[in-house]
Amino acid sequence: MAIPLLNYSPSTQNPRVEGFDAAGDEQPRAFSADNLLDSTDMDALIEAAYRQIFFHAFKWDREAFLESQLRNGQITVRDFIRGLLLSKTFYNSFYEKNNNYRFVEHCVGRILGRSVYNEREKIAWSIVVATKGIQGFVDELLDSEEYLSNFGFDAVPYQRRRFLASRSEGEIPTNVKLPRYDAYYRSVLGFPQSIWQAQVKRFVPQEKQPTAGNPQLFLEMARKVQPVAVSARVTTANISLAQVPYRKTAS
Repeated sequence: MAIPLLNYSPSTQNPRVEGFDAAGDEQPRAFSADNLLDSTDMDALIEAAYRQIFFHAFKWDREAFLESQLRNGQITVRDFIRGLLLSKTFYNSFYEKNNNYRFVEHCVGRILGRSVYNEREKIAWSIVVATKGIQGFVDELLDSEEYLSNFGFDAVPYQRRRFLASRSEGEIPTNVKLPRYDAYYRSVLGFPQSIWQAQVKRFVPQEKQPTAGNPQLFLEMARKVQPVAVSARVTTANISLAQVPYRKTAS
């Protein structure tokens, strides 16, 4: 018998507040299959889906079969998102490298486009992960009223209302706020690494680099010159008066 979802009280966040902002460059671009004009728009939509779920997809991370189905209209964008969430890449990169609580934070931020409301919501969804598995948890989020009312079947999820007109700075992006690995796995992998610190300290901006004719360019060459000491062939101790030329005068 499945455990019902634990009740939790939504807290006030930007996504829950109705927005009346005018469209501008600060607003996130919504990618939807309803307004595709050509194949390049479909390419942009697929890239936006990878960026939302994986943050970055290498060549071996891409799901060619799912992409083909989406291009041919066999599946919806929502089905494509489900396929990415159930892929081996997402499982290895997010589920295996995090506990259930952090995995819930990742999925809620990427699927519903917001942060978890509180610890109670985090616990509630982690129970779903433990009882129904990853597939049941993903289906619960994609079938939720919150997801369908905001993104529907043909829109790519995005971080909702990240920028507000009354604030000079927006919220931290989901991928920056929630790194792929938690602190434990970052320490195992040796993150953060300091191998580039010396390179950064030695970096000189282009406008501060010496130009042609600057004496600094010849400084290293001058340091490499090693003077050779020349010993005297004749010392004062070996001088003989007989060897000193002198002018003879007529007697």
